[in-house]
Amino acid sequence: MSTTGATVKPSAQAAASRAALLQHPLVRPLGALVALLLVDAFLVPGFFHLEVKEGHLYGAIIDILNRAAPLMLAALGMTLVIATRGIDISVGAVVALSGTVSAMLIGGSEPTTPMALALAASLGVALLCGLWNGVLVAGIKLQPIVATLILMVAGRGLAQLLTDGQIVTVYYEPFFFLGSGYLAGLPFSLFVVAAVFAVTLLLVKKTALGLFIQAVGINPVAARLAGLRTATLITFVYVFCSACAGLAGMLITSNIKSADANNAGLLLELDAILAVTLGGTSLAGGKFSLVGSMIGALIIQTLTYTIYSLGVPPEVNMVVKSIVVFVVCISQSSEFKNILRRSA
Repeated sequence: MSTTGATVKPSAQAAASRAALLQHPLVRPLGALVALLLVDAFLVPGFFHLEVKEGHLYGAIIDILNRAAPLMLAALGMTLVIATRGIDISVGAVVALSGTVSAMLIGGSEPTTPMALALAASLGVALLCGLWNGVLVAGIKLQPIVATLILMVAGRGLAQLLTDGQIVTVYYEPFFFLGSGYLAGLPFSLFVVAAVFAVTLLLVKKTALGLFIQAVGINPVAARLAGLRTATLITFVYVFCSACAGLAGMLITSNIKSADANNAGLLLELDAILAVTLGGTSLAGGKFSLVGSMIGALIIQTLTYTIYSLGVPPEVNMVVKSIVVFVVCISQSSEFKNILRRSA
């Protein structure tokens, strides 16, 4: 009798462990990413093939990771904003403005401004954009979508004004290393993303910052009554989001060797929001997952790669993304969940 009990107990524990594993918030985004990669493995010849050329690692996987770098940066910043019940739709405009400033300051083969100073100025512009958003949202109490809509329009307009609507080409080769250089055989942009991700994860996991952000997202009034400086915290997340967008803008400008104020970062904010929601962060605020947002960004880039590799018209990409957004929003609707429970 005791032998049977000992047999049943481990199996029950194993079943409970499997159930807990399946309920982990990262299971669904990881499953979606793996499914997309398997589709590519069947439909795209040599998808997982990697080779070394001139000391650099090349292949479809490396290409996806490299091209997803700006989106991963934008998604990191957007995650903290959404966790506080906010939204930032000015990310694409900040990307354009940041890239324009760096390109104009660096300029030709001999930069008119030292590169370090030009990058600092570009990042400073992004920080000012975030401060502007933070003051409008936390200080003047504008709705986040309205506050960031102002910068979405004004920021890209200012970038177009600075460049007269023309593409500003950069000829200074050391600047190209930022977006298209390699370190230890891997694209340097991945190290930039890894550094920002590590610092952000350290801040939200090893300090009280993550808990404070969750508290503001769950109930901002209660958080303020508990003594949290909610306005300062909300301003910080918008500044951080713009800083990430500014870095993304520099990566994009360096990669394409020019600043295109008309198209750089266009609709990047929508991809960032989609990446965050695909990663399991609720648009209602509160709990968030930085790792999930990274996986969400990789899902979007892999999906884009798949569509282009299969020769599907690029316009279909937008339709597919809109369907994904629709499904994600519906799946997060409490009313829709109630309907499913009643019909079950």
